Amino acid sequence: MKRYFSPLLHIASMIFACLAFVPTAFAQESQPPRPSSYPERTALWEKAIATFETQDKEKGMPESGGIVFVGSSSIVGWKTLTEDFPGLPVLNRGFGGSEVQDSVYYAGRIVLPYKPSVVVLYAGDNDIAAGRTLEQIVGGFQTFARKIHAALPDTKILFLAIKPSPSRWSREGQMVAVNRAIADWIAMQKNMVFIDVHTPMLGSDGLPRPELYKDDRLHMTPTGYRLWAEIVTPYLKAALPSSGGR
Repeated sequence: MKRYFSPLLHIASMIFACLAFVPTAFAQESQPPRPSSYPERTALWEKAIATFETQDKEKGMPESGGIVFVGSSSIVGWKTLTEDFPGLPVLNRGFGGSEVQDSVYYAGRIVLPYKPSVVVLYAGDNDIAAGRTLEQIVGGFQTFARKIHAALPDTKILFLAIKPSPSRWSREGQMVAVNRAIADWIAMQKNMVFIDVHTPMLGSDGLPRPELYKDDRLHMTPTGYRLWAEIVTPYLKAALPSSGGR
């Protein structure tokens, strides 16, 4: 008996085979793993850090005693920082894709030179996505805080909680655990504050509020930043020295 083989079925099987193979090959060729530690990681951020230093040389160093925002893309994307905190001396020194260890490494170049009264850090999001453990992330923040306070003991350090991004919702439990561990440690320290931006970004259903995120479901919309500004403003005003000299 002659067996009939459908051309359409043959074409479909070929397409399926290609689809099954291409993503793996593409991921291996176009997305090599990032270096996990220094000095190799300098290749990732040196250009961005050098750009900040060039800006300071060309425009002049900001007045000391201000507020430095540092951390990953959630800080980089805060384009309305000055408008959101009118009258406050804010400076954006975020560099996208960074982890806590990167802010530790570059603190001596993009935080300490400004002698800020307040440092606002958002980091940990990318750490979790990269597979860092709770101990590594919390330990990294502790190292960051100690590095700042070794040089500027009176500077207030504000840690923004890791946000509940829809694209990383499968890691929500890890985010909550890291947030809780950092909040517990901060509660026992001087001149540090944990700011919970995580809970307000959840809806009544317990899921991330979609209007706060762009189409990539990771980075925030202007609505998301307005929410952050409302939450953070009272903490900034409370953290700045009352005399200020401004």
